[in-house]
Amino acid sequence: MGRIFVVDLEGRTYKCKFCKTHLALADDVVSRGFHCRRGKAYLFNKAVNVTVGPHEERVMLSGMHTVADIFCCCCGQIVGWKYESAHEESQKYKEGKFVLERDRIIDGVDTEFYIDTRPSISDAEDA
Repeated sequence: MGRIFVVDLEGRTYKCKFCKTHLALADDVVSRGFHCRRGKAYLFNKAVNVTVGPHEERVMLSGMHTVADIFCCCCGQIVGWKYESAHEESQKYKEGKFVLERDRIIDGVDTEFYIDTRPSISDAEDA
C-alpha cells in the first residue's frame, strides 16, 4: 500500500470524528437538510481525504440512486456516501456530491481563538 497524503484545509472545516482528519469546508455545504439512518447529514460540493467504495444502487427517500460509501482515508471509518448518479431528473443536482453523516463528523471551529462576548459580572459592575 502506498503513502497517504492528507490535504489540510484552510478555513472552517468539518473533520472526521474519529481521527480529526479534515474532510470538507463549511463553504462547500450545499444543504444541511439531509437525513441518513443515524440521523442528520450534510450535502457538500467537495470532500477531501476520503476513499470511495464500490458503486451500488440504493433506494433512498428521494428515489433510486447510484451511490458509493465514502471512508476517512486515515482511520477507515465510514463517514457518508457519494452520489454517483440519480435516476430521476429532479435529483440530478446531487450527482458528484458528497453526503457526510453528522454523527461521524465534527465542526472544526478553532476554539483557541474563541472570544466570549457575553458580559460577565465584573463588566456589569464597571457599567
